[in-house]
Amino acid sequence: MDAVVDILGPEWTARTLPLRADGRDPDPVATLVGRAPTQRRAVLYLHGFVDYFFHPHVADALADAADVYGLDLRDYGRSIRPGREPNFTTDLSVYAEEIDAAYRLLRQDHDEIVLLGHSTGGLIAALWADARPGLLAGVVLNSPWLDLRGSWAERVPLTRVLDVVGRAAPNLVVSHLGEHYGTALHEQWGYDLAWKPLRGFPVRAGFVRTVRQGHARVARGLDIDCPVLVLTSDASGPDDRFHDHVLTTDSVLDVEQMAARAPLLGPDVTLRRVPGGAHDLALSPEPARGQYLDAVRAFLHRL
Repeated sequence: MDAVVDILGPEWTARTLPLRADGRDPDPVATLVGRAPTQRRAVLYLHGFVDYFFHPHVADALADAADVYGLDLRDYGRSIRPGREPNFTTDLSVYAEEIDAAYRLLRQDHDEIVLLGHSTGGLIAALWADARPGLLAGVVLNSPWLDLRGSWAERVPLTRVLDVVGRAAPNLVVSHLGEHYGTALHEQWGYDLAWKPLRGFPVRAGFVRTVRQGHARVARGLDIDCPVLVLTSDASGPDDRFHDHVLTTDSVLDVEQMAARAPLLGPDVTLRRVPGGAHDLALSPEPARGQYLDAVRAFLHRL
């Protein structure tokens, strides 16, 4: 668990977190990325699918309110290991192990922890916060994946089919991501395509099955016991083709689904829509990016 200099620069370190054996070879690891502590509060950032932490500008923007750390979950980003399928799980609950480990480490230097999750990381963050009452000062969800975008047939009958297929053939590839959103982001941010390829990694039946199980838990209602801030773009764009507003709308998920499910997260939830925001609001063009970061900073200062 020794820290080494991270790819983000000399002030950033990366610490490998060994995880329990899961039957795949080699054993999984996660990676905690951060800078030297300066604040009593820490924000732990959970990335989305086909994603990793490359957001030092978020840490800079929130520096007067909290120290920001990124957690590359097992088989994502810095935690990808040869021989293991990247960005794949059949059980979202396994990520609790690395979040628990990161939480314990951060509590050594910080009095309060806030969880910030984006997209799939937003779903994981919400489920973890619900299962760990009394641990968090707050939760921030950046375009969280709380439901499946698509038609009724895709959301209901297809979900039932994938529940069966995902159990019987979890590794079956059922979809691929379109590259239009990733291409537009990469032109602006220049991230590592080995960890965040333009076409993504294959979407497998077992992964979809466990995500839909997570969606069902949200639909039944969670009870997150700390303040929650949910932020979305003000509009969704097409997710199957390139268009002129790919970075000024959510061109991955349905913002109305997020708005509808936000009240189900707990008793203290605030919904904020960001005009002109991209799917990852932190990577939006200005002025949306600044409005998103201002809203998160203000939320942190109110805790």
